[in-house]
Amino acid sequence: MFDRTSPPHPADDPGAPQPPERVMRITPLDMRQQRFKGVMRGYDRTEVVAFLTEAADDYEHAMREIDRLRADLMRMEALLAEHRQRENTLRDTLLTAQRLSEEMKDTAQTEAKLIVREAQGRADLLLQKAQVRLEELDRDVNELKLRRRDAEGSLEASIQAL
Repeated sequence: MFDRTSPPHPADDPGAPQPPERVMRITPLDMRQQRFKGVMRGYDRTEVVAFLTEAADDYEHAMREIDRLRADLMRMEALLAEHRQRENTLRDTLLTAQRLSEEMKDTAQTEAKLIVREAQGRADLLLQKAQVRLEELDRDVNELKLRRRDAEGSLEASIQAL
């Protein structure tokens, strides 16, 4: 009556060849309009027409259901494709965020090391300046001690001279 092939299955690859759709050679209208020759000792025409009408109705209902299911399938496949695209976008976004996070972490660590080095350099410089100033103050103290001794010596010499 009609070609029976397997119904199309959604493939993961939209470019993959799809199996052929079922080709129906008899339509519900064909069933309703079919007339049989009258023969003696044949079937009751009324029963045959009633049966064909009921079969055509069921057949038509089945075809509508198939069309509705195909439309649902197409809608669901489109929705699935959209969700897959969103998933890929989210995955790419997550990978980019992770990469940026690592880069920011590396940059922050590098900057922190640089700041510590600069602080150590400044501390060393301050320490050197403090050491130089200490040495200057030691010299000044020693010089003042010498002057004091000289002043005491000259004061004692002046006292003895008087």
